[in-house]
Amino acid sequence: MTFNNTSSSFADLYSDTDYSSLTWFEQQWVAWYVWIDNPIIATGLMSFLLHEIVYFGRSIPWIIIDAIPYFRRWKLQATKIPTPQEQWECTRQVLFAHFTIELPTIWLFHPLAESIGMSTYQVPLPNLKTMAPQVFFFFFFEDLFHWAAHRALHTPLLYKHIHKIHHKYSAPFGLAAEYAHPAEVLILGTGTLMGPLMYCALTRNFHIVTMYVWITLRLFQAIDAHSGYDFPWSLQHIVPFWSGAEHHDFHHMSFTNNFSTSFRWWDRIFGTDTNYLKYRERINQAKGRSTEERLAIERQLLEQVEREGIEAERDVVRNGKQD
Repeated sequence: MTFNNTSSSFADLYSDTDYSSLTWFEQQWVAWYVWIDNPIIATGLMSFLLHEIVYFGRSIPWIIIDAIPYFRRWKLQATKIPTPQEQWECTRQVLFAHFTIELPTIWLFHPLAESIGMSTYQVPLPNLKTMAPQVFFFFFFEDLFHWAAHRALHTPLLYKHIHKIHHKYSAPFGLAAEYAHPAEVLILGTGTLMGPLMYCALTRNFHIVTMYVWITLRLFQAIDAHSGYDFPWSLQHIVPFWSGAEHHDFHHMSFTNNFSTSFRWWDRIFGTDTNYLKYRERINQAKGRSTEERLAIERQLLEQVEREGIEAERDVVRNGKQD
């Protein structure tokens, strides 16, 4: 079956495509572009809808988990559960950033990427063997970019005027992954987009469906890292160099350590996890104690880390006022 008999002008691009040779997903891909009949609108709309559906779709399970006391045993800061008011305030800020920063950025990304060789409406779509190394490169590049940009956001001037918003919650939750100043959304989002743009410019072999896979995985990573939960089956217990919620939760408490996002190696290489390693060592030493003693030690350590984090933040804000 082909699209030769359709009335859509855009379908002419598929006139030589054998519809029956496509997978079900590829057929839906073609049908979407034919239905919209404008590749710019079709790609832009699909890209933004994907982002919103994945972001809030992945956040909702964490909202439900926060409401169920049974899961507190795996909550990293068990006494700090976000209230409905906090979640609503967070959602409002996130939506503001999504529509003022991410919507235009998403809409402009694909024309720019197409101009340097990215495919959008074309079929067939790339297979997993093609996409996997590309997505790994994006994770690797973004993590290094994020580490450097995040470190910069903790300098007095940038922290006071930009990054302070994101650190409102010393115990983060899933929805707070993109709770940030619009400028921060743009700065850190650059690392998410730059990897694909570089790869596309160098290889001319990149399809936007790979971008969608990358964005989906990146959003899952960011939301899970802010979830505040460390389950026995969490990925960091399977992949040792994966950061996860336990790694990033410490950053929100201590303020001074763990600046990377997906992997642990940049913090280890650049020495920005020393306090975290000391904290983990003391936690591990307490495992031989009775349950009551271990829980008491963990509470004391959490309180100590949080006090030190509050003081470290005050120092940065104080220095920012002097700039």
